[in-house]
Amino acid sequence: MRNNSKHFVIFITIVSFISCNNSSDRLSSISGKEINITDSIKGVDSLKKFIAPYREHIEEVLDAPLAYNPTYLNKNDGKLNSSIGNLMADVAYAESNPIFNKRTGKNIDFVLLNHGGIRAVMSKGNVSRRTAYEIMPFENQIWILELSADKIKELVAYLAKNKTAHPISKQAQLVLNANGTVKSFTVNGKPILESETYFVATSDFLANGGDHMDFFKDPISKTDINYLLRNELIDYFEKIDTIKAGIDNRFIKL
Repeated sequence: MRNNSKHFVIFITIVSFISCNNSSDRLSSISGKEINITDSIKGVDSLKKFIAPYREHIEEVLDAPLAYNPTYLNKNDGKLNSSIGNLMADVAYAESNPIFNKRTGKNIDFVLLNHGGIRAVMSKGNVSRRTAYEIMPFENQIWILELSADKIKELVAYLAKNKTAHPISKQAQLVLNANGTVKSFTVNGKPILESETYFVATSDFLANGGDHMDFFKDPISKTDINYLLRNELIDYFEKIDTIKAGIDNRFIKL
């Protein structure tokens, strides 16, 4: 508990019974008493002993090495794309697409996440489940949204205006001119076609308009694959030996 006392007010209700021809309960008065609860109250040793083995097991599971990261990764090491952001977007694609394809027979076109959702760096050394919890502490699910070409154009305009290193998977590339206008946007090397729709994987937070990504609202279709982004990271770490991530040209300004 914190040193600052937390105050709980216990209200004691005194009910007065007044006799009359038809007896009834009436509230006559309310009084209160303040009781200070501080960190001076000792814990129960027997409870601590009971919990200890479970806590130790959880710590062991969280810290067990899953993979190795050869270099320091963080979300601010690039201007428009970052090493850890690229890793997260590519992991989301790699783990989500097989499930989506099995359910629908279609493929995800690309992934877009948000820069602010990355909550920690990835240090050089062993990578564990704890690493995934630190990077992604939120219970964000991956959704795949089917968007029209017009919605994709809104997405591109948003990225160009904000000029923030929001994680984008390597299937997409956005190139800005020196003045910040859009030079090109391609998906798997091809420009956007008016007649096509596109499947974009993102978090449920963004799908509901988080970070003002309103272009995700009212999609043509939505597929919830019931997969936490954090769990995708853990599953990916378990499959590989050494993490490979870095800054590239998926979102750049000339």
